[in-house]
Amino acid sequence: MAERSTAAVDVADNSDDQSLTAQADQSTADGVAKNQERETDSDAAQESTDTGIDGSGKTPLELHSGHKLARRYRLEECVTRLDGFSSWRAVDEKLRRAVGVHILPADHSRARSVLAAARSSALLGDPRFVQVLDAVEEDDVVYVVHEWLPDATELTALLAAGPLEVYDAYQMTSQISSAMAAAHREGLAHLRLNPNAVLRTSTGQWRIRGLAVNAALRGIGSDTPQRTDTESIGALLYAALTQRWPYESDAYGLSGLPKDIGLIPPDQVRAGVHRGLSELAMRALANDGATASRHESPCTTPEELVKAIGEMPRIRPPEPVFATPPDYQRTTYQQGSYGRPAPLPGARVTQPVPIPPPPLQSRTGKALKWAVSALLIAALGLGSWQLADALIGQGGNTDDTDKTQTTDGSDKGGNKPKPAEPLTIQGAQEYVASGSAQAPGDVAKTYDNDSETYWRTKKYNEGPKLAPYKPGVGIVYDLGSAKEISTASIGLRYTGDHTTVHLYAADSLTPSTGVDGMKEIGTGTTSAGSLNLKASEAVKTRYVLLWITAVPNAPADGYSSAGYKQAITDLKFTG
Repeated sequence: MAERSTAAVDVADNSDDQSLTAQADQSTADGVAKNQERETDSDAAQESTDTGIDGSGKTPLELHSGHKLARRYRLEECVTRLDGFSSWRAVDEKLRRAVGVHILPADHSRARSVLAAARSSALLGDPRFVQVLDAVEEDDVVYVVHEWLPDATELTALLAAGPLEVYDAYQMTSQISSAMAAAHREGLAHLRLNPNAVLRTSTGQWRIRGLAVNAALRGIGSDTPQRTDTESIGALLYAALTQRWPYESDAYGLSGLPKDIGLIPPDQVRAGVHRGLSELAMRALANDGATASRHESPCTTPEELVKAIGEMPRIRPPEPVFATPPDYQRTTYQQGSYGRPAPLPGARVTQPVPIPPPPLQSRTGKALKWAVSALLIAALGLGSWQLADALIGQGGNTDDTDKTQTTDGSDKGGNKPKPAEPLTIQGAQEYVASGSAQAPGDVAKTYDNDSETYWRTKKYNEGPKLAPYKPGVGIVYDLGSAKEISTASIGLRYTGDHTTVHLYAADSLTPSTGVDGMKEIGTGTTSAGSLNLKASEAVKTRYVLLWITAVPNAPADGYSSAGYKQAITDLKFTG
């Protein structure tokens, strides 16, 4: 049997929130459940593979490993069988890739709503969600095919090892809130947003699976979908900070809160919790319509959560920790024991390691020392003779001494390089070569000496090169008068592969020529959070164009979704 992976298939877990792994362990390779599964919200809703009747009153489909749908999707392993439908890991034989498949009878009471939800989710096309690839009704069967992410890890598994780091919890909440806000703008809700539905990929990005489909499979609805999803995000953040589920019941492998104490802030559950994230979790969670006195107004929609995150002080990633290299250890070969038989267990090694004699103590070594000494004496004698000859030659040219030039005090230090001095930026204006502007109102934030403010580019779907979307984006700076540029220091918000920046000499804040007609001062490329760019040649100009032609792939934040983008701050020129 192929190794089971649940990273891309969202099984419909029981209403008592049993984990995906626990349910998957109850399924064999051909999808036949070994034990009965009981819904806790209805004693009558019991699935039994012995009788062939599930909780919905429908006869289960006769599916097994190797079965093909549309002569294309080969079922490999049943991950879950519950409530009249089943979820499988499958192989798309046409594209030769792994996929996930949800299957239910066409006459199932939820078949129409599942098809509608899947097709609506597929139209969203947001890469922050696990994508629906196909939704088909065929041969009395309805099936939904979606992405399979073998390199992703469920939040459930991450929390089993302990609470998330502050930066990871911040990134998760920011990316999920931004994604759900985009989904709600398109009229889509999740309603089953729990630790099983949140994945972290190997690149550190967070993705959501089961948008609209999970709820449709379970027949779940809500009169306030935005509030429901917002509270779910608050519960995810609470669990990420405390490794506790913010309700009295245990769920998803997490312990619930003690009974009869109510909902208490995360920083009162566990020491060292970030104060701002603790308050954000409480603002998102339903708290009987009330919040503690220190909390601000509740967040009732994902859009409000995104705004609240944007107003928080930025949480920076932790500094990388480099492991200390191990002490150097001599190998047995270096110790001179190569080829010796290994001693028997428990036997004492009594043979001492022979100490090599001091170097050059043999007869050959002594002869070599005498030869080297003779060569050194000969070299010293030859050098002394050449030095004396040179001095005698200089003594014969005494008349040349009168021609020696002297320097006055004004020449001292004449060749010393001029110290670099900062250049003051008098004004700036965004330069648009084609298309629309990026953020023309924020250009002053690049040189306001505040590292928390930025000028941002728009988000692009392809990169790192901006072409063919744009030849580049940038800003023209006015130095007040013509000055020589030697270096530029540029602060960048996003790291990654890679950012490329050019400096050009322009003729005004609104250049009369394109970039091709300007003289380049210097260029540089970096994958870090800053760039120090040195001029390749001396150029004197009043107007300097900072021109970006490549940007890294950055995750979603409070300003834009995931994609290729960059932001500039703390720009300084020196001359």
